[in-house]
Amino acid sequence: MKYIASLIFAMSCSLVQGQDNKGRSIYKSQEQFWGTWSLISIENIKADGSKISPYGEHPLGMLIFTKTGKYAIQILKADRSKVLANDKDKATTEENAALVRGNNSHFGTYTIDANKQIIVFNIQHAFYPNWEGIAQVRTYSLKNNLLTYTVTTPTSGGAAVAKVVWRKD
Repeated sequence: MKYIASLIFAMSCSLVQGQDNKGRSIYKSQEQFWGTWSLISIENIKADGSKISPYGEHPLGMLIFTKTGKYAIQILKADRSKVLANDKDKATTEENAALVRGNNSHFGTYTIDANKQIIVFNIQHAFYPNWEGIAQVRTYSLKNNLLTYTVTTPTSGGAAVAKVVWRKD
């Protein structure tokens, strides 16, 4: 009876933790992502090979991955101008346009396939509403606490691909 109780306990722990087809913990591959990350760079590469930095040369940002499978991303252009009226409801058309171009944020849940080196962001809500309710698949590399991933559908539209680099805090 003691053996059966131990077996049931071990099986329930495996189910709660989750395992891949080789019996390893699924969460073990995600553990290295947990925590906060600081944005290093974003570079959009256009179809003709030209490159632009949509958030400037030194963008600001934070990416958070939780143990429970949630994430949040906040990206800001570093050199944003202040709203002269000191009231966002009284911002001019030009000020609002600059604020929109200098911001990108979204949050939701994520999954990681370490074997395929893919992060899937299941976007619940986003500053750019066109992304809400969709899953975005991004290939990544993770080396020396630097996470680099590719966004094939950046908010700038067109045929650009974004290369985003984060450093683990």
